[in-house]
Amino acid sequence: MRAFPQEKIRNFSIIAHVDHGKSTLADRLLEATGAVSEREMREQFLDKLDLERERGITIKAQAVRLYYRAENGELYQLNLIDTPGHVDFSYEVSRALSACEGALLVVDASQGVEAQTLANVYLALENDLEIIPVLNKIDLPQADPERVKREIEEIIGLDASEAILASAKMGIGTKEILEAIVKKIPPPRGKRESPLRALIFDSWYDPYLGVVVLIRVVEGKIYPGQKIKLLSTGRTYEVTKVGVFAPHPTAVDVLYAGEVGFFAAGIKEVRETRIGDTVTEAGAQVEPLPGFREIKPMVFAGIFPVESDDYEDLREAIEKLWLNDPAFSYEPETSAALGFGFRCGYQGLLHMEIVQERLEREFGLNLITTAPSVRYRVELTDGSEVEVENPAQWPDPGRIKVVKEPYIRAEIYSPKEYIGPILTLCEEKRGEQREIRYLTPERVLIVYDLPFAEVVLDFFDRLKSVSRGYASMDYQFLEYRPGDLVKMDILINKQPVDALSVIVHREKAYYRGRDLVSRLKEVIPRQLFEVVIQAAIGAKIIARERIPPLRKDVLAKCYGGDVTRKKKLLEKQKEGKRRMKALGTVEIPQEAFLAVLRI
Repeated sequence: MRAFPQEKIRNFSIIAHVDHGKSTLADRLLEATGAVSEREMREQFLDKLDLERERGITIKAQAVRLYYRAENGELYQLNLIDTPGHVDFSYEVSRALSACEGALLVVDASQGVEAQTLANVYLALENDLEIIPVLNKIDLPQADPERVKREIEEIIGLDASEAILASAKMGIGTKEILEAIVKKIPPPRGKRESPLRALIFDSWYDPYLGVVVLIRVVEGKIYPGQKIKLLSTGRTYEVTKVGVFAPHPTAVDVLYAGEVGFFAAGIKEVRETRIGDTVTEAGAQVEPLPGFREIKPMVFAGIFPVESDDYEDLREAIEKLWLNDPAFSYEPETSAALGFGFRCGYQGLLHMEIVQERLEREFGLNLITTAPSVRYRVELTDGSEVEVENPAQWPDPGRIKVVKEPYIRAEIYSPKEYIGPILTLCEEKRGEQREIRYLTPERVLIVYDLPFAEVVLDFFDRLKSVSRGYASMDYQFLEYRPGDLVKMDILINKQPVDALSVIVHREKAYYRGRDLVSRLKEVIPRQLFEVVIQAAIGAKIIARERIPPLRKDVLAKCYGGDVTRKKKLLEKQKEGKRRMKALGTVEIPQEAFLAVLRI
């Protein structure tokens, strides 16, 4: 097979805020280049997961090769790397962008620039990409392309005078977009005769091939039979298959510098193929490609199987999923109430939800998830410092000198009429205001420093409801700051339930405790004995609820007769209840743990 000329290759990505039409535009590009026949075409073609299609969001990066004959008569090879749009997946976006030379910036012509648009543009600019602005959804009656062009120029600082007006749904502007890709995005650099250097930007497990690794070849070439080495682990393998997605997997003889494709080399463990790693020839001495920041989880929660017999299945499922999504971390954990499970770290709340749903759907598991928490740093009186991400690891209060919690800098973009409710919400969440700036007469940017623990609970949901869905938010980690934090235990009949413990700010402990015990009262079923639910900080009880016992009417058979007989029966019942309370255990249903999540 003859090598495709390097100057005719274009590698590009599409970046956009959630729901600005990125997947639909990718569909139109697939159709316009004839990569997919009309019979095969379906909406959101590149979103392979059912979850992606249901929620209308992209979760996994995909790479697809298209061939396009331009107006100048030349044939071009276009490699589209589709990226997710949500803030939780910015790591996926950053590594996909480092495999490209250019990006299409898709902005909804009715909604304008949103938080995630900006975050992704900055990632693209860090990678020195050529950015082509595209105004999508111009067919909508409320579209205002001139206003959005001004927003792009004022907020992002990009020249939008030549922005392409498009409607991915109607197919308007697709030809202009393809021409702009060919004319404006530079061809890849990199010598084909140099030793192999390729960047891994995704990998997943295939039961037949082993680990399939998605790469961008930066220099040299890769072909079946070649001995390769992964730089981060130093392991060597022999390549068994090389191919491209066009958009279905298609085997090729060789991948040259500048091209994007996949290879398999009988790798058994997904852990071996780290995202951002460099692939090279077995004997070559090469510099690793400028890499990736080590990804750090931000939100932690425990995952436990409902049936303890499913623990091994859960472990296998988590290992397989980790293969396809290395952005989350996991370690074994045990709980007195829930048995054996895993403590998992995620990028954010949506990421946590997606991982849990994928485990339940793809592997048929029934799971309980504990309340999400963040990582705290606790300085002890002896001068040492411990990191705590699980309330069960909280040190004895007498040994704690100072507790530091993570803060984030949140940038909230909103129409001006929702400023009041958004400020109230941020203040309620212990936020510190940094600035309020009018980007245009209608849109405003609100910047707050917020404790991350307050954000992981329900901040996104509340923000969407107070702004009727119009506000969008992006955040980055700032620093650890001291805070007055305490561990709140939930006691059921004086027995602490470790899975229900939470770390809270002292000011909010009373309200949180009261909410929790009243919610638990509703979901824990009545027993034959009294159940007392308490919230406690140390030895101090701050909230209490009582579930009365179910009672049998022992006096039903006493029709008349002496009152002492009735008293005797009631005393006997009372004694039985007391004994039962001492020996009985309260079964806590799964809804109780979910109730904690919803508070």
